[in-house]
This record gives sequence, C-alpha cells and structure tokens, in this order.
Amino acid sequence: MPEQILDKTVFSLSEVGRSIRKTLQDRYKGSYWIRAELNKLNHYGQSGHCFPELVEKEGETVRAQMRAVLWRDDFAAINAKFLEVLKEPLNDGIKIMFLGKILFDPVYGLSLRIIDIDPSFTLGDLEKEKQKCIDTLMKEGLFEKNRKLSPPLLPQRIAVISAETSKGFADFIRILRESEPDYRFFHMLFPALLQGEQAAGSILNQLSRIKKVIHHFDLLAIIRGGGDDIGLACYNNIQLSRAVANFPIPVFTGIGHATNETVTEMVAHINAITPTKLAEVLIASFRDFDNKVRNMADHIGRLTRHQITEYDHYLLSTVNQLRSCANEKLALERSGLREPALRLKQESRFLLRENSREIKGLEGSVEQLHPDNVLKRGFSITRQNGKALKTGEKIKEGEYLETTLYDAVIRSKTITIHKTPKA
Repeated sequence: MPEQILDKTVFSLSEVGRSIRKTLQDRYKGSYWIRAELNKLNHYGQSGHCFPELVEKEGETVRAQMRAVLWRDDFAAINAKFLEVLKEPLNDGIKIMFLGKILFDPVYGLSLRIIDIDPSFTLGDLEKEKQKCIDTLMKEGLFEKNRKLSPPLLPQRIAVISAETSKGFADFIRILRESEPDYRFFHMLFPALLQGEQAAGSILNQLSRIKKVIHHFDLLAIIRGGGDDIGLACYNNIQLSRAVANFPIPVFTGIGHATNETVTEMVAHINAITPTKLAEVLIASFRDFDNKVRNMADHIGRLTRHQITEYDHYLLSTVNQLRSCANEKLALERSGLREPALRLKQESRFLLRENSREIKGLEGSVEQLHPDNVLKRGFSITRQNGKALKTGEKIKEGEYLETTLYDAVIRSKTITIHKTPKA
C-alpha cells in the first residue's frame, strides 16, 4: 500500500514493479510473432537455458533492443528444427521471426520469452543475403576471377586451410599418401576455425598469411569435411567470398556437404564437395597426365615403327631401281664400247707388229755391238789391274797389262810408252 509522507502519496519500487507487471499482463495476455535480429544467443551449457539479446537496426542505427529468455526445452526443439531446415544450428547474428510473450519482473525488468522460432523466415533471409553476396561479386567482376586462373599442369605444392583435428583433413592427407610412390605432394596446414561466427574471420586471417608466402604454393585447398552440413553460413560471408575470388592462386574447396553450394564454393576454381573428392581430383590430374604420356609414347612407338617399315620399303625399292638403272647403264656402256674396243684391238695389233720389227732391228744392232762380235772384228780390250783402259795417261813403264782378244788373253810388261799427240 502507498504511504503518506509529507502530504505525498509514495509507492515502493516493488509496488511500481508489480503494477507494471499487472498492467502488461492485462494488456498483453497472448503471444505474438515478432521480427528481430538475434545479436547474441547467450546459451549456457550447464543449465541449457539461453538469454538472447535482440535488436532491430536500420542501417547502423539501433531502433530497439530487448533481452529475451529461451528455456532449455524450447531451445532444444527450436535448435532441432533449425538443423533440419537450415542445416545450421541456432546461432548469433541471424534474423529470426519468433513467437514470444511479453514478460515483466520487478527484479529482472522487461523481457520477451521466446516460445518458438520459424526457421523458414531465417532461411529466406539467409538466402537473400547469399544472393546479395553473389550479386555484389558479379557487379565487382570477381565472381569468375579465380576460376579463370590457370593452375600448374601438375600441382604438387598445396596450402591447406583446415583444422588439424578435422576428419576431412585427415581423409584428404590419407588419400594423397596412398598415391605414393607414384605421385608426391607437399602440403602445409594453416589451421583455422571452420564453422561458427568466428570462422570467416579465422579463414581470412590465414588467407593473408598464405599470401605472404604465395610463391611456395601451386594452389590453396579449403577443407572442412566431417560428414555433416552444419555451420555453413560463414561461407556465404561477403568478405570471405571476395577474398577467395581475388586470391592469386587457384582455390580448391572440399567443405564436405551435399546441399546447395555456398558462395565461397561458387567462386572457387574447383569445388570438389568433399575432402576425399578433392584429393582424388588432384591425383586424377597426375594420372591423366601419366596416361597421356604413356599413350603418346605408344603412339610415337607405333608411328616410328610404321615410318621405319615404310623407309625400309622405300630403301629396298630405291636399291632395286638403282640396280636396274645401273644394269641398264652398263648395258648401254658395253654396247657403246664394242666398236672402240674393236678399233683399239686392231690398232694394238698393228702397233705390236710395227714395234716387233723395230725391236728386231734393235736386237740386230745390239748383237753387232756385243763385245764378242766387236773382238771378232779385230778389236781388243786392255786392262790395268782389272780395269779397262780408255787412255794411256795412267800407264807407267814396267807395269803389267792384260790384253783380251777374241780368242786369247795376252799379259805383257810395259817397256816404253809412246803417247799419240791430240789433234
């Protein structure tokens, strides 16, 4: 009851609180569908209750802000619907349409009790945000920019953004290692959060780190995996999608879900859906190249053998043609040489006869000049010490000489030397 103090009616704070509560309860007896942005969920794991912060914004201006309460059982039911419809849990930073009741407590003040949330409203809003992100990248000319990059023929050096404990990352590495020793890959992990409110910022931070050492890598792989479709909203983030589209080397994604593609996957060079598929795509590029090389080697071998066979036939044909031409030439040459050969033979015989006569004449002359025939004609040969003398210059008195006649040899002693005067 109010008190009278100094002629004034004074209410206690609790009385005012109870009055406000009664007034609101009488005025707002039912529940209402309300649109708001879930700024913070404030879920307490121990109790299971949530104490969300709700806001309504116009641009950056806050038009309204209220606290809410979401009891454990209601949260469990609502969260299950979100996972079924959105493939995302109820989380911070989304727009919701919820069924709520207005509450007032003298101690805790005004709040809204959230009874139910329609996930289709949030899905529609997320789809609108996703489409807005796509339209923005289209206008900026970035949507297909990373797809137009040309990866190396055999990409081996891979920068990986993933979580070290991610099952998808483990599957990716296992598949690559199973391809050894035929094909070898180098990878370097840049760990990041892969889902939730902070995932986009975490991935962006690692993209900046990789850019600083970009010359060490052929491509970037963003790997999430794990077999569920939860927590994909971050991959529709405009900053993350823009950074992937603008990345200087090809980006391959294996985020691991089978629902509609996120914007990050759309702008990536290749979206392999799962980490396992992504590893298989990389190995396939090596295997395809290997097969092409083998096929080319086989083709070159077949072509070479064919060319050699053709060349052998050509050589054989050429040899046969040369042999035939040579035989024809020789035949022609033989026929052309018969008449000259006959003339040569006749002339040779004539020359031989003429030369024979000359030789016989010379033989007669030589015979006449033979020493025996010369001696027969009255000539003699005088020798001094076995040497024939041509002049008497070297003869001395008292020396012995030897004179050869046709039929005798005379030895004589020089008594006097009478030299014949020269004309």
